[in-house]
Amino acid sequence: MIRFTATRLLSLSLSLLMASAVVFAVVEVIPGDPASYMLGLNAAPEAIIALRNELGLNGSLWTRYAGWVTGMMTGDFGTSYTYRVPVSDLIAQRLWVSLPLALFALLLSMLIAFPVGLIAAARRGKPSDYAIMGITQLGIAVPNFWFAMLLVLVFAINLQWFNAGGFAGWENGLLTGLKSLTLPAIALALPQASILARVMRSSLLETLTQDYIRTARAKGLSRAQTLRRHALRNAMIPVLTIIGLQFSFLIAGGIIIENVFYLPGLGRLIFQAITQRDLVVVESVVMLLVFAVIIVTFLVDIAYAAVDPRLRSGR
Repeated sequence: MIRFTATRLLSLSLSLLMASAVVFAVVEVIPGDPASYMLGLNAAPEAIIALRNELGLNGSLWTRYAGWVTGMMTGDFGTSYTYRVPVSDLIAQRLWVSLPLALFALLLSMLIAFPVGLIAAARRGKPSDYAIMGITQLGIAVPNFWFAMLLVLVFAINLQWFNAGGFAGWENGLLTGLKSLTLPAIALALPQASILARVMRSSLLETLTQDYIRTARAKGLSRAQTLRRHALRNAMIPVLTIIGLQFSFLIAGGIIIENVFYLPGLGRLIFQAITQRDLVVVESVVMLLVFAVIIVTFLVDIAYAAVDPRLRSGR
């Protein structure tokens, strides 16, 4: 297990290094000059040159890249061109919205998908199975921003159970903060729950065809007992993969939902930074999201090894 973990850590480090180079290069080739944008169209060339020197934009690409990577390793993400505050402060403020939202949505997704997938697998070929598969197909096909607008129309405008947008803040209490995130979390969770339920059903059905499942049934276990005791754990590897990918998507892919509900999260921050040509914020937030994706993938690999001992021994 130690060798397995060390190998994955080495792969994680190389992936982060390559990702940082790609992110920096892609952001640098985007047309437009942040100094010109900040000073306006009629700014004097001397003022633009002075501002570029102040922002450190006149150094070589290698020097700027090395300084950016070294700063991130020490927790210094630089200073925002637009807000003139440390980028780490901006990220910390917005992360307290985006991370709870992603966790809330992932929890709702699993709470919906696990029992639905189990029921569909246990009742394969029956009307309830066809109904579940039809509903999950609809959940995959409909975009989450449409769910968001429908939820706002029903629960915020008509029933007035929730606010249509904004974030109350955690300082007003945990329940108040969760209430502000409920509709966005549901909008994010419904399509992901549909995907996860279908993967759960397919994985369970594949597992149920194995010889050890037939042996368990021959010993007198019911179908439900066989599902719980033998099939579920062995069907979890593809399900863990989807959960890891979904969590990464929920952190990095909530830009539209955060804008629909006007949430001050990372998605809205990166959207504003792109429109304002705040390159250091764009690079830092994108790199943070890449780091989150790679870390989640690493944790999923470790979970694989915990579920399936064959992976630890290299078989």
